[in-house]
Parts: sequence; C-alpha cells; structure tokens
Amino acid sequence: MADKLVLIDGNSIAYRAFFALPLLNNDKGVYTNAVYGFTTMLLRILEEDKPNHILVAFDAGKTTFRHKTYEEYKGGRQKTPPELSEQFPVLKELLDAFQIPHYQLEKYEADDIIGTLSGSAEKQGWETNVISGDKDLLQLVSEHTDVTLTKKGITNVEKYTPSFMKEKMGIRPDQIIDLKALMGDSSDNIPGVPGVGEKTAVKLLKQYDTLESLYENINDVKGKLKEKLETHKDDAFMSKQLVTIKRDSPVTIRLEDLNYEGYSNRDVSNAFKDLGFQSLLGRVSGSDQDAEDAAEELPEINVEHVTDITPDMFTGTESVFVEMLHENYHHADIEGITVVNKDKKYFIPVEIAADSKVFCEWAKNEQKKKWVFDAKKTVVALLRKGVELKGVDFDLLLASYLINPSENNHDIPSIAHRMGETSVQYDEEVYGRGAKIKRPDDEALAEHMARKAYLLYKLKDIVEEQLKQNTQLELYKELEMPLALILGKMEHLGVQVDVDRLKQMGEELQGRLKEIEDQVYELAGEKFNLNSPKQLGPILFEKLGLPVIKKTKTGYSTSADVLEQLQEKHEIIPKLLAYRQLGKLQSTYIEGLLKVVDKDTQKIHTRFNQALTQTGRLSSTDPNLQNIPIRLEEGRKIRQAFIPSKPGWVMFASDYSQIELRVLAHIAKDEKLIAAFKEDRDIHTQTAMEVFEVKADEVTSEMRRQAKAVNFGIVYGISEFGLSQSLGITRKEARAFIDRYLESYPGVKTYMEETVREAKQTGYVTTFMHRKRFLPDLASRNFNRRNAAERTAMNTPIQGSAADVIKKAMIDLHHRLKEEKLEANLLLQVHDELILEAPEDEIKQLQKIVAEVMENTVELDVPLKVDSSYGPTWYDAK
Repeated sequence: MADKLVLIDGNSIAYRAFFALPLLNNDKGVYTNAVYGFTTMLLRILEEDKPNHILVAFDAGKTTFRHKTYEEYKGGRQKTPPELSEQFPVLKELLDAFQIPHYQLEKYEADDIIGTLSGSAEKQGWETNVISGDKDLLQLVSEHTDVTLTKKGITNVEKYTPSFMKEKMGIRPDQIIDLKALMGDSSDNIPGVPGVGEKTAVKLLKQYDTLESLYENINDVKGKLKEKLETHKDDAFMSKQLVTIKRDSPVTIRLEDLNYEGYSNRDVSNAFKDLGFQSLLGRVSGSDQDAEDAAEELPEINVEHVTDITPDMFTGTESVFVEMLHENYHHADIEGITVVNKDKKYFIPVEIAADSKVFCEWAKNEQKKKWVFDAKKTVVALLRKGVELKGVDFDLLLASYLINPSENNHDIPSIAHRMGETSVQYDEEVYGRGAKIKRPDDEALAEHMARKAYLLYKLKDIVEEQLKQNTQLELYKELEMPLALILGKMEHLGVQVDVDRLKQMGEELQGRLKEIEDQVYELAGEKFNLNSPKQLGPILFEKLGLPVIKKTKTGYSTSADVLEQLQEKHEIIPKLLAYRQLGKLQSTYIEGLLKVVDKDTQKIHTRFNQALTQTGRLSSTDPNLQNIPIRLEEGRKIRQAFIPSKPGWVMFASDYSQIELRVLAHIAKDEKLIAAFKEDRDIHTQTAMEVFEVKADEVTSEMRRQAKAVNFGIVYGISEFGLSQSLGITRKEARAFIDRYLESYPGVKTYMEETVREAKQTGYVTTFMHRKRFLPDLASRNFNRRNAAERTAMNTPIQGSAADVIKKAMIDLHHRLKEEKLEANLLLQVHDELILEAPEDEIKQLQKIVAEVMENTVELDVPLKVDSSYGPTWYDAK
C-alpha cells in the first residue's frame, strides 16, 4: 500500500466547527460543539482517505517568530471565547482515543508544522492531503500534495490540486504567497497593499508573475494603483514574509511517528459516550475477528434450555434478563429470556414463556422477587407479549447510574468490572449493541444471556451495599425504582395522535412556505433558491444594499445570527427567518412524528431515558416529545395533534412555575428571593428592580427581559460569553450584569462560592435527595476545564433537585390517582410539566388533586406553585 499522509490544521477546523454549530454542552457542563464538528470531519477523513499516516497540528500559543517581524501580527483578532478554549484539551483527549498523534511547536504555527512535514513527505514520494479552512495553506499544493479547504462550516469542502487552482483562481500554488502579500489578510492583521483586492492581485500576478517582478516593472503600472503599490511597498514585502509558511521548522516529530493503524472501537465509543455524542456511536466499528476471539476466550457456563416450564423452577428470588438486539424495545423482537437463581440458569424462548400459564402467574406474582437490568425496558417488552411483570425488586442499570452518572458504560460487564466481580467474564462487543454478529445461534445466544443474568444475580447485594454507603438507597428504592415502573406504563400506554390533523398541518405549512417564498421573490425583485446562501447573499448585500455583518471565504454569511441582526433593516429578513423556522418544523417535526406513529393504534410510544443525564433530568427519544418547539405559533400548534385516547376525555396539563428559581431560593437561603416567592411577586421584575435600582413601575419590558435571562442564566451556569450572546450585549456588559445580580442576592453568591469549595474537597455535588454528580475536572490544571466544572458544580444541585421534585410528584400523583380510583392516565413528562388524559367529569376533582400533590410533594422554604389547564388537545390544555 502506498504511503498516504493526512495533515489536519487543528486550530482552523476547531474554530470553523465552533462557529458553524450552536453552542452545545454535555452532561458534565463541558462545551462540545467544536469537538463534535471536528469529529464528524475526522470520521469522514478516516472513511474516505484511509490514511496510513496522520497528524493533527495545533498552534502552540499567541506569540510566534513572525511577531519579531511585525508586532501587530494577528493583533486584530478577538480573544478566543472561553467556551472554545476549554474544548481544545477535550479535543486532544479524543484524538488520543482515536490513537491519532497531535503536535504543537513553541513559537511556530500549525501551518509551519504542516508545511515542514508535507515537504518531507513529498521528498519521499508520499501522497499528502492537508485539511484546513485557511487559504494560506494553498501554497503547499503540488503534484503530491492536495489541500482540502472547508467552504461553508465544516461539511462543504473543496479539494485543491495544481490544475484545479489554475482553473479556479488563475494562479499557481507558489503565487498564493504573492497574492496574500498584495491583498493582505484582515483576519491575521496582515496589511498588504490597501485597496488591492483579490481580483486586482490576480490580474497583476498573471501579468508580472511574482511580487518581485511586479516591483521591478512598477513603471508599467498606471494611475492610483501605481501610487498605492509604491506607497505600501514595504508592507507588501513584509506581508509576503509573514504569509510564507516555514518549511524547515525545527519539528521533533518524524514521519515514521505518524504511522496510523486505526483506532480501538471500545476506546472511541467510550469517549463518544462520555462526550454525549450518541449520534456518532453508529459510525465506529470493531472487527469481526475481535468479536470472534473474545467469544472463544469466554469460559463455559451451564444453561438449561427450557421447553416445559414448571413451578419448581422458581425459588422466589430470580434474576431475569430479556434480550433484544435493537434499542427501541417498543418494536424490537425479543430474542429470549434467561432466568437465574441460586440453583439454576434457564434459557426460555419468548413464545414458550408467553404461552405458559405457570410463567405468566410467576411473572405477575408480586411476592416473587425479580432482579433485572433496565426495569422499564424489561416490563414494556414483556407487556407487548402479554406478560405482566411485577415484583421487580432490583434494577442494576438504575443502581449503577445513581452510584456514578458520569460513567461511560452502564452495561452489565462494565458494572461487574467496576464492582470487582470478575468471576464471570463477558464481552459486550460479542452480542451487544452494534455488534457484528447480528443473530447468534441459539446455543451461543443462551450462553451469552445466561452470563448477563448470572452477573445480575451476583451483583445485587454488592451494588445495594454501595448505594447504602453513598446514602443513596432511599433515592434508589423510593424514587428511581417506582418511577421506572410508572414510566414503563406511560410508554406502553402511549399518546394518541390525530394523524389527519398532523397531515393537515403539514399541508398548511407547505402553503405558508409557498406564500412566504412568493413574498420574498416580490421583495427581492427576482426568483432564487432561498436555501442557497450563494444566491441569497448577493440579493441581500448587493441588490438590496443591506450592511454586511460577516463574510466568509466563499462569500457573504447569511447565517441565522446575521439575519437576526438585520431584522430591522428590511422587511425581507423576518420573512427569511420565518421561512427557515417553518421549513424545520415541516421536516423535523411534522414528517418526523408521522414516521413514528404506530400504524395499528395511531399512538406514539416515546422512550423516557431515566439513566442518561447527569442532573437526573428525564429525556425522551424516538421521538423526543420534550423538544417540540413552542416559540412559534405554528410550532405550538403541533400539540393539536396529541389528543385523548377515548371519546369524552380531555387532555390535562399541569406544570411547575419557575421551579429551578424556587429551588435556588431554598438552597441559597437568600432572604430577598425567599420573600419574593412567599409574597408571590414577579421574580423577573423583582430582579430588574434590584439590578437596575428602580421601582416596580419603572421596570421596562427590556429590563425584565434582561433580568429573566440572568435569573435563568444563573440556574443553568451561563457564562459572560453566553449571556452576551443571549442578550446581544458585550461581554463586559454581561459581566457587569452578573456582578450586579450577585451583589443584589448575596445568599446566591455565598451558595455558589461554598458549593464550589465543598465540591473541590469531596469531588462531587449532591441534590436534595442525595443524587451525586462527580466533577473530576474541579482539580484540573487547565483553567478552562476547571472553570466549566465550577459552573457545573453551581448549577447541578439546582437542576438535579428540581428533577428530584418532579419525579417524586409523578410517583405521588400515580398513587393518589389509584387511591381516588380515577380513570385519568399519566401520559408524558415534559421538563417541569405533567400531561394527563382524563374523562371530562373527573376534571374538577383532578384540578384539586394534582395541585395538592405537586405543591406538597416536598417541603421548601418557598411555596411550590402549579398552573393547570385542560382542553380537547394538548395545545388547548396549554
């Protein structure tokens, strides 16, 4: 195989990714959008280029040898946002997981490292591909070296070869240096010759070939251009020196050090799970041989294949494991059931179990204790087969999650390893999620499942003892376990959908999109592709003369943040923003929901993730019903398609009012916040009064909006950068705003300081109910990682305690509905809101019961407040 080298400009791609993607963070509070974008590009490179040598080069620092030539080099650049800075150490850790070398060199830039190594590779006849977003690197293009540049964001790229450069730009690779010398580069503060743009520079180079030749023949140039060139000759030659990539940098890394043989599927998968990159897990793969080798190493385990189920098989305490090879247990086939007790290990085909009266009676008997992995999944899967599982007394998944929610893996073998239980070996890659062997034979399947069930049986006492030591046994037994079974019933029941209404909304949206499209054409004076920035940019900034906010290397930026800044400048802008929002509603939500409606029942069965977030919050998938947009009226209307399952019934919604802020007041013991909630004052107006030092009747809507952003920003650990982006103000103004808030509420400031101090001593933070979140980065030497961990330490007790409150309310409400013998059903939990369906004649009683339960589920220093409403659809109930 020929030697193929890939050199990646780490800083350039990370910057591109950061500004191309929305500001995202994982459950640890670490920002991840730049890392995510970089990773998607990296995976594509590995899949398409298949390099056998690779390196990611990084800049070493702000000062380089170029600063000796020109002190103002890169002087105009804004300070790197801390939200990006803190991602570089994370990115390097991810590269380590991929086993990809990365390198930086003091006083030199990534360009110089890349230039030196590509030159060495060229001498050895290697093929090299350089990946960057910086056109300076085009000077490296040769017959053996291609440069792939990002055009838009990180997904749209263009590969430059000598012939492509000649065709596209009209110049040779070596002339890039002269081009930049003439036109300068504002992003790097390289002066060039003022007034000389790319077109003029290319024209001059076509005529004179080089910068030196141009100045030798300067008298041939006429008019103002000659005057500019002569005036700024020194700047031009200095600029050439600055943009020239050094190809003999003193790098200590050699080409042979860049050898790449691929990555460990397990290491990368673990890294993705840690970062919350669930959508990328399917793109990493191990080898078939690895799985086969792992299977061969496993010791034998005796399992009995059952065809006739008898009562003497069950001792009264069994571990039960139900195997499915696909994640969505609402649809996945059950491959079999294993039952293990102190005497035996049984494998039972699901059809035999479902048809057995003995098995079904045992399953339904609450006195017979069952230990499972993922109670909700197990209960729902068996319900689909008509088997009602009761007496679930232990859930290994939930227990492991509570012990440490930041762990990457909560699969059975990983838990066993952490708990020191190694008597039964097992490799998840053999038959687990994403395994290459899609359906093992019955013998191998039975043995695989028996290992899981046996580990379940052995781990129960060990794990519960750990929960007891962590003072989490009550949280586990009184909150998470009962909730799992309630969520299982909610999922199995599902939510009724008016499919015809959903389709009608789709048609209405298409009509609105067409209407807006026509209005935009009329305002623009011509037809064009509204989804094409290349066509939209010239319309807005040339034809309509709108001010240019941001330019990319390929033209005008028409991103959402740019359009939002132009809203007041021209009536075409709000229409373009509406077009984009409605287009997303149509594709993501209308079409997305229609795909997941059960054809037989016309219901949607979401899955609540109970062991995922590190704050304890529930999330939902397939579909995510917690994320239906409600800012636009058209988004809110999607809820019209969610209806009761029976005639004469209505939808009932009840949600907590500002629960996180009430929890904050309680935890922080801040007298002003407590008084405001006890007196039922508007908390955002109150904060505006404190921060702006005005009376209530002097608070403007803008003041209240800013106060609201800070109130919730404190809860969610917002930084000055995040607040500045949210409010459209400078970072300095945002910092001053946060400082004034903390002066106004000294109890909050004290809480934040003490929480961080205590977390640094213990390594974790806790909620009301002893839910723990470990924060190892509090001890990090890296400032940005430590800062992110400190923010997380402050906001996790608030968010986590709010999550505990609503979970307890769900359990209390479930029991109260049974006590009152009401027919009403709990259907959904959406953040701080509970959605039920109920007969209309139960509504009066339900209003009283739900408010009583939710407002009294825990006792705080401030009252909990609940708002309830009902109607024929979920939309009307809100």
